[in-house]
Amino acid sequence: MLKRLALPLLALSALTLQLPAQAETFTLEELMAGDHRSARNIARNEFRNPVETLQFFGLSPDQTVVEIFPSSGWYTEIIAPYVRDEGKFYAAHFSPNAGSSFRSRSLRGFEEKITADPELYGGVIVRSLNPPHEVAIAPPESADLVLTFRNVHNWIMNGKQDEFFAAFHAVLKPGGVLGIVEHRALPDSSMEVMETTGYVTEQYVKELAAAAGFEFVESSEINANPKDPAVHPAGVWTLPPTYRLGDEDREKYEAIGESDRMTLKFVKPLD
Repeated sequence: MLKRLALPLLALSALTLQLPAQAETFTLEELMAGDHRSARNIARNEFRNPVETLQFFGLSPDQTVVEIFPSSGWYTEIIAPYVRDEGKFYAAHFSPNAGSSFRSRSLRGFEEKITADPELYGGVIVRSLNPPHEVAIAPPESADLVLTFRNVHNWIMNGKQDEFFAAFHAVLKPGGVLGIVEHRALPDSSMEVMETTGYVTEQYVKELAAAAGFEFVESSEINANPKDPAVHPAGVWTLPPTYRLGDEDREKYEAIGESDRMTLKFVKPLD
């Protein structure tokens, strides 16, 4: 069955495009607003700025891309069809051996999603990532781009941040790019803050990347939110879309919106 991809949001009501099974490359703008995505996922474009973010990281249709812990596939819905015909897409997802019911459900849901739509996701390669036991998320030095969205804090909380960054370095080609989006802590925040609130300092992310052998290239304020003070009763999960406090001060947190986020680009040196 052919998919129909809506044009960018301003033209949603005017026209749609047919998605051939294997023919042409679609723009990121078309993919972010396509009707293969739920209305809820499309609504989050406002906070996640996928087109600008992926362009900043240098995504092109002919690249080999590894997405780290894609969860339900919010970014996969955009990236996988974009590289479908000319490139390759690896989803480094939770391991079935991780011993977590949440992770098992997440992996199962992702696999059901991609198998249900082979026209869009038939080329997706799912690999398990569970350092130090499972780190072969793509062939060594084969990836042009490794991308991770709002995951670094989880690795810090588990004490495995160094192992994750080492795995990314191993699969990237020399000259390949590591792109990171993460909730941004206030400068000079303590490790305790980073281990408990979901917010991480830019400096610490840069230190982790440097220790793994990456060079910092540049940062962007694409995903910044100056309304977020980055200090909340239940950490970053106080804010939408989680609203961990329920209805308590919900209007206040809704007005803030999603978290303030850093967007950082690193490269694996050629030498």
